[in-house]
Amino acid sequence: MTISSSLNAGVAGLAANATRLGTISDNIANSATYGYRRVETDFSSMVMSSRGGTYTAGGVRTSTQRIVDQSGALVTTTNATDLAVRGRGFLPVAQATEVANSNGSPQMFLTTTGSFRTDADGYLRTQSGLMLLGWPANADGSVPTYARDTSEGLEPVRINVNQFSGEPTTRMTLGVNLPATETASGAEGDPLDLSVEYFDNLGRSENLNITFTPTVPTTGTSNEWTMVISDSASDASLNPVGEYTVVFEDTRDSNGGIASVSTVSGGSYDSTTGTMIIDTAGGPIEITIGAPGNNSGLTQLSDRYAPLNISKDGSPVGNMTSVEVDQNGFVHALFDTGITRTIYQVPMVDLPNPNGMVALDNQLYMPSPESGSYFLWDAGDGPTGDIVSFAREGSATDVASELTDMIQTQRAYSSNAKVIQTVDEMLQETTNIKR
Repeated sequence: MTISSSLNAGVAGLAANATRLGTISDNIANSATYGYRRVETDFSSMVMSSRGGTYTAGGVRTSTQRIVDQSGALVTTTNATDLAVRGRGFLPVAQATEVANSNGSPQMFLTTTGSFRTDADGYLRTQSGLMLLGWPANADGSVPTYARDTSEGLEPVRINVNQFSGEPTTRMTLGVNLPATETASGAEGDPLDLSVEYFDNLGRSENLNITFTPTVPTTGTSNEWTMVISDSASDASLNPVGEYTVVFEDTRDSNGGIASVSTVSGGSYDSTTGTMIIDTAGGPIEITIGAPGNNSGLTQLSDRYAPLNISKDGSPVGNMTSVEVDQNGFVHALFDTGITRTIYQVPMVDLPNPNGMVALDNQLYMPSPESGSYFLWDAGDGPTGDIVSFAREGSATDVASELTDMIQTQRAYSSNAKVIQTVDEMLQETTNIKR
């Protein structure tokens, strides 16, 4: 039995080293494959029961494992939607064939990197047919609350490159210097006009026409102005949309700032924030003119009328030019008007035991009972890393280490072959004794 068991052990050794050579071959073959995670072969001895001093060789068994939690180095690219995970976590993707067949919610697979580009339908997908999954954002760019222990809310990220977008104006700041000489007795008292463009809810250009009329006293200086605001989009019967009486300081340390503002009509003036809210045809607009004691808004100095700082938010309608994914997984659409809008959020998927996942083609992984239940995090939160754009994750294969292991495997294979040859010679000697 000992000679026979030696032969079996040699055969087991050949099979085990052949398995190890197979994993080494895979690792070397994929040394340039983006996102590849290397496979290791472990040997374990098999011990047979021995009695009476007779030893029976049990041989060796092998087990293979893909080391998913060991990542490769990041490689920079020139494509904004080349994505890689830096740290712990995975990107959720789906097969394009499932999405095309409209089979409801597509099966979620996991990967660590991908070169995503828009296809004919606007989906972000790779050459191998993997579509990036994310949570769709609301029209205002906010992302609703989705369940984090299921993939039900995820859908393929779709970019409408023909999309138009505009942002209505909601805030405006007026930094204007009014001439102090116009509120002195004997001044002409002519009104000063200011027109400020804004954008309504449909991206149309409208104007707020603002008139500053000085109060001219009989003697002395009044330091008082009447500010009247009219809206070009509102009916004439609704104008003016706001009227205010503004009094300026004339003390040495005030630097011509606002002393008080009285509301005649329109939204009330808030002396704490220095703002009022005007109702226009396109919706309310918050106008900042400055608070008392703060000369960053309206001022009254010297003899010059000078609109110094007129700023507002909003933009006209523009075309989408490109998309980018930030480190927190938010997909931003960039328009030629300079605005940016959030359209999706790509979560980061984490599992307790990544090495327990089922490995598939194209560097894909699927959760299994051995990997544990997954959870969808915001990228950069919890235990997960962040998402790097303009980057791909390189292969985790160390070619030098694999070549060293291949030499060791070759020597071990030759040694096991020598064991079989020796057993064969011993059996031949036994046959010769019989003769």
